[in-house]
Amino acid sequence: MDRRLLIVEDDVFILELLGKCLRQDGYAISLARSGSEMFGILDKFDVDLILLDLTLPDEDGLVLTRQIRARSSVPIIVLTSRNNRDDRLSALHLGADDYMTKPCDTDELLLRVRNLIIRSATPGKAGDLLSPAEIETFAGFSLDVSGETLSGPDGAAIPLTRSEFVLLHTLIRARNRVLTRAFLLDAVSPGEDGASDRLIDVLVSRLRKKLDDNPRAPELIQTVSGRGYRFTGKAQD
Repeated sequence: MDRRLLIVEDDVFILELLGKCLRQDGYAISLARSGSEMFGILDKFDVDLILLDLTLPDEDGLVLTRQIRARSSVPIIVLTSRNNRDDRLSALHLGADDYMTKPCDTDELLLRVRNLIIRSATPGKAGDLLSPAEIETFAGFSLDVSGETLSGPDGAAIPLTRSEFVLLHTLIRARNRVLTRAFLLDAVSPGEDGASDRLIDVLVSRLRKKLDDNPRAPELIQTVSGRGYRFTGKAQD
C-alpha cells in the first residue's frame, strides 16, 4: 500500500503504538501531537486519512475537524476517549467520517481504516449507483461524478466528504423517489455493522447547509415522514 496516514494524538505512548501498528499494515505514517503540528504536516504531504484525537494541547479536535473539512475532503476517523453522544454527533456533523472510542480493538481499527480508504479512493463502489464521466446539474449546482466535486451557482467549489458525495449522488440518481434511511445507509456504509440510521440524518443536515436548502422548508432534499428522503431538484441542461 502506498498510502500515507496522519495520526494526531498527544499521548506519546498511544501515538507510537498506533504508528507501529499501522506501519506493520503497510502504510506510511506521519505523527503529530497538536493541531499546529498536524497542519504543518498537511502543508507538506498529501495525506490519505487522518486519525484524530479530540483532546489536544492547543485546540479542541472538533474545531480541527471543522478546519480540516473546510480545506479538504480527506477521510477523518475520530479516535478519542470522549464517548458521549454529543461529541459523537458533533464530530459527524462537522465532517468526520467515523468515530471510535479508546481503548479500541486494533483489528477493528485496521479494518475501518482500510474500508474508508478504499471507499474514498475508488469511485463507483456504492451499489453500482455511481457512473463515470457524468455531470449532474440542479438549481445552479453541478456535481462532477468522476471528479467527485460540487460547484455552486457562482462556480465556486463546495467541499464534500466521501460520504456526503455518495449520499448526494445516490439521491440525485433516484430523483423524486423516496429512499429509506436503510437503503441510504447501505449506499454510504456498505456492509458495515453497527452503523446507525442517524448517520443519514446528520449527512442530510450537512448537505442541506452546503446546498443552502432551508431545513424548515427544503426544496432539494425533502424529508418524507416515517419513510426517508427524496431529492426533488430538477435536472438542468
